[in-house]
Amino acid sequence: MGFGKKDIVKNISSKAHISLETSSLFLEAFLSFVKQNKKHQIKISKFGNFYLHTSPARLGRNPKTKEEFKIPVIEKLGFKASKKVKSLFN
Repeated sequence: MGFGKKDIVKNISSKAHISLETSSLFLEAFLSFVKQNKKHQIKISKFGNFYLHTSPARLGRNPKTKEEFKIPVIEKLGFKASKKVKSLFN
């Protein structure tokens, strides 16, 4: 089971001892900052890097009908965790 925005907001609120409204504003402000600066790499020390990854155009195939179609260039938000964060999961 994953975490949604509501779960993250509740966690921020309880850890920082702030209201749910304030923690919601904090999360929205952070996500807005990431969206507005997606062309730049965003580095959070001891956490990781957010960066824009461009997936090249390629040819896809429907496995059922074997019909081919073109998949366009797609820009994706990438995240690379720091060594400290990786060590928490391993």
